Amino acid sequence: MGIYKFEPEDAERFAKHIGLASRHRGKQLEFITCPYCKAQDKWTFGISLETGQFECKRASCGAKGNMITLSKDFNFSLGKDADTYYRTCDYSKKQYKEFREAHKPLTVLPEAVEYLKGRGISEDIIQKYEVTARTDNNKVLLFPFRDEDGALTFIKYRNTDFKKGETKGSKEWCAPGRKPILFGMNHCDPTADNGDLIITEGQIDSLSVAMAGYTNAVSVPIGCNGFTWIPHCYDFMNKFQRIIVMGDCENGKITLSEEISKRWPTKTRVCRPEDYRECKDANEILQKYGVLAIREAISKAAAPYNSHIKPLAKVQQVDIMKMESFRTGIETLDKLLDGGLRFGQLAVLTGKRGEGKSTIASLIGVRALAQGYNCFFYSGELMDFYFRNWMDCQVTGKLEHMASEHDKLDLWYGERAYIYDDTIITDDELTDLPRAIETAIIQNDCKFILVDNLMTAMTDDLSVDLYRSQSNFVGRLATIAKKYNVFVLLVCHPRKTNQQLSNDDVSGSSNITDKADLVLTFGRIKDGPPDARKICITKNRLTGKITDIEGIRLVYDQKSRRLAEHSTDFRNIRFDWNADPYGFEEVDDEDLEVIPF
Repeated sequence: MGIYKFEPEDAERFAKHIGLASRHRGKQLEFITCPYCKAQDKWTFGISLETGQFECKRASCGAKGNMITLSKDFNFSLGKDADTYYRTCDYSKKQYKEFREAHKPLTVLPEAVEYLKGRGISEDIIQKYEVTARTDNNKVLLFPFRDEDGALTFIKYRNTDFKKGETKGSKEWCAPGRKPILFGMNHCDPTADNGDLIITEGQIDSLSVAMAGYTNAVSVPIGCNGFTWIPHCYDFMNKFQRIIVMGDCENGKITLSEEISKRWPTKTRVCRPEDYRECKDANEILQKYGVLAIREAISKAAAPYNSHIKPLAKVQQVDIMKMESFRTGIETLDKLLDGGLRFGQLAVLTGKRGEGKSTIASLIGVRALAQGYNCFFYSGELMDFYFRNWMDCQVTGKLEHMASEHDKLDLWYGERAYIYDDTIITDDELTDLPRAIETAIIQNDCKFILVDNLMTAMTDDLSVDLYRSQSNFVGRLATIAKKYNVFVLLVCHPRKTNQQLSNDDVSGSSNITDKADLVLTFGRIKDGPPDARKICITKNRLTGKITDIEGIRLVYDQKSRRLAEHSTDFRNIRFDWNADPYGFEEVDDEDLEVIPF
């Protein structure tokens, strides 16, 4: 089951969903009116573009919450998985069984007191949290989960006589059909413990934290992998300043921490593995080292460890002008790019249908091959033989080739040019293009990657989930470019527009171009001759150099399927496939008679 993660585009989609005008102001998306109170006051309602939290500033309204709240209140989709988790799967509508006399105190049986005292828990704490034993089997502990109003909502059982491999049944189980919440909620006070909430995996562990003097000690109902309690405790969790995770310490990692930090990234702190003193959990720390050790571990809790964070002083200084690059063959474009396309970048190329963006994309691939770089091509619209035919034309400069030339081209491509073969994919085989790209990079030393195009690379239907998938897909390509120091060229279709193309006109997820290092637009020149084209740089993260609206004018040659700045350039380019398969050179007019095509 997927986990909902807020993205700024969700706020924009919500504005369109409810039909309200919106504007960007700082790190907020403000709405012309509040969708809750619909007051005449303008711009009082805003959604944070960092966290997804919303609030109406009108005192008489004061509506606040997050994207999940908006999803429930306005039937707004957050994607299939999120809808299933928070709404469709009856988490907001499901009728749970209720306990009769839910507020009636439970009688604590001596068997429970005896067992828990043996685990270091005092009788005062046992009585406070009403931990008892079943009357029909006093070896089974009963942990009552009461909500903030003190109503019994959930029950967890634990067999204290359980021996793995010997005892039938389970060590722990829950009362069926009850609403899952956190154990200890009814004793918590957001004003206590400096606003901290300490959350553990097991109930005896949260009792151990309570033994250390903490008021706000809770534990999850069904272990470290169950998070069905979140929809019912989300507002409760938000009342606290910080959430300190003291899960089980397993293999140097703290359970619960990853999932909770995803949902409350700014609030979460995690106890450090070294402060467990080689113990598994809070109760073992209590029994071996006492309450002071628990307090010390909690006091030293830190933000979740992130291996991607490092001191700026340790960042290697790189001369951008000396970074490895290859030329596109378009002189003006290469000059603007300070020598060509640099490895380690993701570039997005967009242009209207039928105007040649795939042509210039494959031609850039030919240039990379000619300069000695291995290449990997994905073409979602052309069969592999047709793609090769197209490239053969660009390499030789003519539509028809002799059999001998085919042999020479095979040698020139050699083990340097590869194409994604989707004919071997069966119905039950997972198609993962980024994974195939990584294999081509590692196994075949490919440095230039062409993905043509995004819409065919993504196989889902157009839906909310597709936009999220597109965003993740482009993010993976950007990561691959940087991780392996390769150049990835992604072709994207634009939205329908009659205007000059810009970064915002790429069809699909709104942050595709945000994740790209370089954005190029390509197409016909309006009112120009049939063979006139232009290429524009609309984003250049590395140096900031872009073109004006006129771009770089190019000429298209149908016979060779090449593009150049001047028609004479078509004859002056030689791909030396007839001699040295790795060579590339430009020749002068007096040398034209040796060109083999």
